[in-house]
Amino acid sequence: MNEQPKLHKPQAMMFDMDGTLFQTETVLLPAYHKTFEILKQEGLYYGETPPEEIILSCLGMLLEHIWERVIPGAGAPTVARANELLLQLQLDEMEAGISAMYPQVTETLQYLHDQGVRLFVASNGLEGYVKGAADVHQLTTLFEGVYSAGEYNTASKVDLVKLLMTTHHVTEAWMVGDRSSDVEAGKKNGQVVIGCNYADFGDTAELEGSDVIITSFDQLITLYDQAE
Repeated sequence: MNEQPKLHKPQAMMFDMDGTLFQTETVLLPAYHKTFEILKQEGLYYGETPPEEIILSCLGMLLEHIWERVIPGAGAPTVARANELLLQLQLDEMEAGISAMYPQVTETLQYLHDQGVRLFVASNGLEGYVKGAADVHQLTTLFEGVYSAGEYNTASKVDLVKLLMTTHHVTEAWMVGDRSSDVEAGKKNGQVVIGCNYADFGDTAELEGSDVIITSFDQLITLYDQAE
């Protein structure tokens, strides 16, 4: 945890899902390879499956932008089918018990909830995936709201966080996430940003502008307890 400024206890905390709460690669990578196997079988994609590193580097982006990088120039039918397959296959992996949250996520969220902190998810992912991850890991009851770009059709995470804050009358919050989109969403909405630097596929450059950077999720408890 880097040297921190004086923080005030927040009314709420807003969490990114992938790379922050959820160990995305536990379901993403198996589903990713299966998706391309099916696309090839259906004649919608030819050639080698794009390297895993490409899709991992895209996490935090809107899905439409992810496919622009993974399969540039792909036609609308291929992209639509890839969306459908990737979502369903990831949900299948979750239901099979393959997925995992990061260490101490459940315990930390429970502690913050018990302290009266209002907890939210703000993710650029699809609605079924984001809510499915929370449901499978029995976290839904801890969240006052689970917001996703897929459900609200927001153009950016800045807009999604603004919508969340307006809807729930949140005025002072911490935005907790691992991507530049999280930093931007927090800062452009006038909130504190806690950058998460523990995902294996993370990039510290993504977190430039964060107020504090943590290297394990449970450090949020210390930050909260020490806040004024």
